[in-house]
Amino acid sequence: MSAPNGINRTILPIPDQFHVGLTTYDAKDPDTRFPPIQQLRPPSGAPNILVIMLDDVGFGAPSTFGGPCQTPNIGKLAANGLSYTRFHTCALCSPTRSAMLTGRNHHSVGAGGITEIATSAPGYNSVRPKSCATIATTLKLNGYSTAQFGKCHEVPPWETSPMGPFDHWPTGGNGFEYFYGFVGGETNMYYPTIYEGTTPIEADKTPEQGYHFTDDMTDKAIKWVGQQKALMPDKPFFIYYAPGACHAPLQVGPEWSDKYKGKFDQGWDVLREEIFTRQKQLGVIPSDCQLTDRPSQLPSWEEMPTELKPILARQMEIYAGFLEHTDHHVGRLVDRLENMGVLDDTLIYVLYSDNGASAEGSINGAFNEIAPLSGFPGLETVESLTERLHLFGGPESYIHYSSGWAHATDTPYQWTKQIASHWGGTRVATVVHWPNGIQAKGEIRNQFHHVIDMTPTFLEVAGLPAPAFVNGTQQRPIEGVSMAYSFNAANAAERRETQYFELSGNRGIYHKGWTAITRHRIPWETGFVALPAFDDDVWELYDTNSDWSQANDLATEHPDKLRELQRLFLIEATKYNVLPLDDRLAERANSELAGRPQLITGNRQVLFGGMERLSENSVINTKNKSHAITAEVVVPESGAEGVIVAQGGVEGGWSLYARDSRLKYCYNFFSFERSTIEGSIPISPGIHQVRIEFAYDGGGLAKGGTVTLYVDDQKAGEGRVDRTMPLVFTLTETLDIGLDRGSPVINDYPTPRGTANKFSGKVNWVQIDIDKDAKDVDRLISSDELLKVALARQ
Repeated sequence: MSAPNGINRTILPIPDQFHVGLTTYDAKDPDTRFPPIQQLRPPSGAPNILVIMLDDVGFGAPSTFGGPCQTPNIGKLAANGLSYTRFHTCALCSPTRSAMLTGRNHHSVGAGGITEIATSAPGYNSVRPKSCATIATTLKLNGYSTAQFGKCHEVPPWETSPMGPFDHWPTGGNGFEYFYGFVGGETNMYYPTIYEGTTPIEADKTPEQGYHFTDDMTDKAIKWVGQQKALMPDKPFFIYYAPGACHAPLQVGPEWSDKYKGKFDQGWDVLREEIFTRQKQLGVIPSDCQLTDRPSQLPSWEEMPTELKPILARQMEIYAGFLEHTDHHVGRLVDRLENMGVLDDTLIYVLYSDNGASAEGSINGAFNEIAPLSGFPGLETVESLTERLHLFGGPESYIHYSSGWAHATDTPYQWTKQIASHWGGTRVATVVHWPNGIQAKGEIRNQFHHVIDMTPTFLEVAGLPAPAFVNGTQQRPIEGVSMAYSFNAANAAERRETQYFELSGNRGIYHKGWTAITRHRIPWETGFVALPAFDDDVWELYDTNSDWSQANDLATEHPDKLRELQRLFLIEATKYNVLPLDDRLAERANSELAGRPQLITGNRQVLFGGMERLSENSVINTKNKSHAITAEVVVPESGAEGVIVAQGGVEGGWSLYARDSRLKYCYNFFSFERSTIEGSIPISPGIHQVRIEFAYDGGGLAKGGTVTLYVDDQKAGEGRVDRTMPLVFTLTETLDIGLDRGSPVINDYPTPRGTANKFSGKVNWVQIDIDKDAKDVDRLISSDELLKVALARQ
C-alpha cells in the first residue's frame, strides 16, 4: 500500500527520497527549486488509537458484563460502542501482551510463559524476534506519536538492569517514544518501581500523602496526550494504557473498598448465580447458556471455615474497590480526550484483562501473595489473616484474594487464569469505541476473536500495510485477522475460524465452533507438584456453536471429532513454536536449568555507592546458601544511622543498617517474621568495614541460618534466622545501596520514604560473597529433588 505521493510504506523506516534535478550554484538563482520538507504522517483519515488493558479481571467481574464491580466509565464506552463477548487472550500476562503488540501468536514471539521463567527454546525464550516488529514500531515509523503507560512485562529478565540492553524496553526497541510505568508482572501500588523511559524515578508523594500508582500514571497519560495534541494536532497518537490493576497486590484505599461492605457475605457460589442472571439480562451470554459446575478442586462457600468467611469477604471487597478505582481513572483519561475534541476520532479498545481472573492466591487468599507463589500457602492461616485484617489493601499489605473469588468472577466459564484450555482462562470482556468509524451504539458482537487480531485491525483502520521489512529485517506474516469487518456488521461471518491455546501444558484448539481441550495443571497448586505425562492428560470436547460456556463434554460421544481436533492442535503447535511442551515451573525459575542468560555469575559481586534499583536478576543470588555481605562505610561525626544496603521490601528481603551507631541486620520472611540481629559495638566516626556472615543450615531449600555481625573484623553480634525465602524476595522491589527504596524491608524506621532511611554517611562499596564450600551453593537441583524437598516440608 502506498500513500498518494507514491511512498512505499512496506519498507520501514520509509527510505529517504533524494532530489534529482537542476543544482544551481547560487541559491538566489530563480531556477533554484527543491521540494518542501514533508513531515512524516500516516494516510489521511488514520484515527488516534488507545489500547486500555487491565489485569486479572474475570469476564464476570465488571458491571458492564454483569459483574458486581462497578465500572460506569467503561460502561459508558460500551453504551456508545460495541461489546465483544467472544474475545480471547493467552491466559497469562506476558504472552497476551506480546501477542497483542505484534499480531502474532505468543509462542511465535518467544512468549510461551512469563519472562521470569524463559528457557532457551524458541517458543519460550522471551526474546521477540526482529522479524516480528511491534505495532507501536510500525505506527511510529508511519507517522504516529506513541506512548505507553503502566505495566510492561515483555523485557527478558537478564535485560532489566540499569545497564540494559534496552532492545525490548518500550522506548528501547518496542516502538514507544515515551514510557512511564513499571517493568515486570506487578508492582506495589503505594511504592511502585517506576521508570520514565529507561531511567528509574521515584514517586513525588508518599502513601500517607495519598499516592497511588494508577492515579500517577493517569496524570502522566493526561499530560502527555495534551502536549501531543497541542504541539502536533495533525499527528495521530497510539497510546497503550496498562494499569497494574487488578493484579495482586490488591491495594486501594478504604474509600473505595468500603463501598462494597457486606456485598460478598453470600459467598462465591451465590455470587456466581447472581452474575449469571445479570449476564443473561444484559445479553452478553445467550439465554440458553449453562452455568458450568464448580470444579471439585475448589471448595464450596459452605465448606469454608466460618471464622475465615469475613476475611474472604473482605478480600473481594478490596478487589471490587480496586477495579472501580481503576475504572474511575480510565474515565479521567477518556474525559480528557472528550474535552480536547478528539474522542470521536479515537479508536479505543478496552480489554478488561490480559487473561481470566487470578486463582494464584490459594484457597484461603493471602496477606502476602509471594508466599503461596513460593510454595508456602500454609503460612496464610485463619489466625494470621485475622491478625492482619485491618491492614488489608493498605501499604503494609500485599494481598491476593481466594481462588474461589477468581472462579466466581470468571462466570459462566470453567477455570481461571493460566488455564489456557478453558474459556475461564482466556475469554475476556472487551469493549470497542470509535464514533467516527462505528455507527452502532450499545451493540453486542459475538464473532470469535483473539488478541492477535488487534494489530491487523489497527493497520486496516489507519490505512497502512503490514510492513515487509522493518529496520532491515524481513518480517514474518502477521498471524491475526482484522476485526474491522465486524464494526458495522453485527451478523457478519467470523473470520477467525481456528485458534490454538497453550500455557504450561494446559492446551486446546478452537476450530469452527468446536473446541478440544485438556487441563494439565491448576494455578493454586504452586508448590512442586507431581504432574501427569502429557499423553495421560484427559481431553474434553465441546461444540460451542450450541454450548456457549463449554458445559457439556462430548468427548465420549464424538471420539472421531476429538481425534481430528487433537491432530489439528499438533499441526498448529508445530507451526507456531509451541513444541516442546513445557510444564516445568520451579525448574524454569533456575536460569541454569532453563538455559537462559544469567546476568551475574560466579561467587562474588562488588557494587558501589550510589547504585540503586537493582532487580533481583541484577544481583548475585544469596538464597539457600551461606554468604557474606561486606560494606565499607564512612561514618560522620554525628554517628552511623540508616540503611547501608537493603534488598526487597514489605513482601520479603533483608537490610543491613545502623541504628544509634550500632550495626543491625533484619531478615523479612514473607512479612510474617522479621528476625533482627543487633551489634553490641558502636561504630565510631571514620572509615570502617562492616560485615554480616550468614551460615546457612543446609539440608534443602528455605532453611534457616546463623547470622554473625562484624565491625572491622571484630565480632559485634550473633543471632538466628529460623526460616528463609527460597525462590524470590519480591517481584517488584530492588537492591539499593545507602538507602532502602520502595516499601521498607525493616520496621525499625517510622518513615519509609525520603531521607529517614538514608545512611547518614557514605557507603563506598558493598561486596557479596557466596561460600563455595556450602552444600547448597551453585548446585543444579533436579525436579525430583525439588519434589522431595517439598514433600518433606509438607
